[in-house]
Amino acid sequence: MEPPQRPVKAPPGKVLTGIDVLEANGFQELQGRRIGLITNHTGLDSQGRSTAEVLAGAPGVDLAAIFSPEHGFQGKIEEGGVSSTTVKLAGRDIPVYSLYSGTMGGMRPQPAQLQGLDALVFDIQDVGARFYTYLATMGMAMEEAARARIAFIVLDRPNPINGLTVEGPLLTDPELPTLSPTSYFPVTVRHGLTAGEMARLHNQKARVAHLRVVRMVNWKRGMWYDQTGLPWTAPSPNMPDLTAAALYPGLGLFEAGNLSVGRGTPHPFGWVGAPWLDPKKVLGKLNESLLDGVAFSAQDYTPTKSVYAQEPCAGILITVTDREVMRPLDVFRALDQALYEVHRADYQWRWEEVRKMTGSREFQNIWERDHDRIKIMALFNWGAEKFEKSRRDCLLY
Repeated sequence: MEPPQRPVKAPPGKVLTGIDVLEANGFQELQGRRIGLITNHTGLDSQGRSTAEVLAGAPGVDLAAIFSPEHGFQGKIEEGGVSSTTVKLAGRDIPVYSLYSGTMGGMRPQPAQLQGLDALVFDIQDVGARFYTYLATMGMAMEEAARARIAFIVLDRPNPINGLTVEGPLLTDPELPTLSPTSYFPVTVRHGLTAGEMARLHNQKARVAHLRVVRMVNWKRGMWYDQTGLPWTAPSPNMPDLTAAALYPGLGLFEAGNLSVGRGTPHPFGWVGAPWLDPKKVLGKLNESLLDGVAFSAQDYTPTKSVYAQEPCAGILITVTDREVMRPLDVFRALDQALYEVHRADYQWRWEEVRKMTGSREFQNIWERDHDRIKIMALFNWGAEKFEKSRRDCLLY
C-alpha cells in the first residue's frame, strides 16, 4: 500500500505531471537516495526543464545514471540500436546507458549499472498503444529493480488519447513477452492506462518491493492531451501530433503488412498507401462501412522512408472529424476489410509480426480461414470487454 501523497494545488485548467508534483513536494520520495533515471526528451516539467536537469540539481538527490529508451535520450534516432553516451548536468558528466541496444536483453538495465543505486525513476511520455515500446522498457526495468532489490518510482504522465477508452484484441499468447517489446503486456492494443497504472498492473509479475507512483494533479480519465494545458512534445520522430497518436493504435497494426502507414509523408499514421492500391475502389468499400468520427479521401504520396520509400503510392487519407466517437481499431478493421475485398492478391501480412501486434494467432486464423468480419469484430470486442474489467484495480484516477 502506497503512503498518501501530499496534496499539491495546480493552476486552474492545467495538469501537473509527476515531476511537477515531485518538485512541489521538495523531492521527498528521493531524499538521500542515489538514483538512476529512465527518461528521454519528453521528460519535462511545467517550466520546460528536463527531468534529468531538475534531478541533477535537486537538493538531497544524487542522480548517478540516466537510461534512455528507443530513439535515444534526445528522441531523434529513428531506426536501429541506440548507443550509450554521457551528458553534462549540474557541472558533472553523467553516464547515459542505452536501453535499446539491439535485443530484448539490451532493453534491460544491467546489474553493474544498478550497483550502488537505491532507486530507479521513470519519466517518459507514452502514447497509449501496447506496441509502443516505452512502457515495455519500464516493465523490464521494474523486473531488474526487483532483482536488485531497489525501489522503482514512476513520475506519472497523461495517457494522451484519454484513459477511458479500451480497444482491440487482448494479448493472450504467453510466449510473446519473451519475443518483442511490442507485445510485452497482457493488455489490449489501446489500454487506456497511464505509465503509473501500467506499472501497478505489471507489478503483479515484476514484484518490486517498493513501487511508488507520483500521481498527477488535475488529470481526469476523459482528457485528451490538448486538454491538459501541457505542450505537445513529439514522443518519437513519427508521432508529430495528437492526431497521429489518436490513430496509431489502429493504423500502427498495418506496420506488420505491406502498406506504407505514412512514415515519410505529412501524415504518419493518418494515411495508408501502396503502388498497387486502387483508391477509388477502396474508397467505395470504406464508404459502405459508415464509420463514425472519420472521413476518407484519395491522396497520393511518395514516402521518403520506410515501406515504399521513394516509390509513388496511391493511398487513402484518414481525417478525424470527431475524436470522441472515432475508434482507431474500427478504422483498422474497415480498411482491412476494404483492402481484403479489393486487393486480395496484393495485400499481404508478415504473420509473425501480426501475432506480436495483435497478441495471438487468432486474427491470422480468422483472416486466412474466411476473413469473417463478424468474427474479427468479436475478437476485438471480447478483448476490450475482458481487459476493461480486469484493469480496474490498477486505476489511480
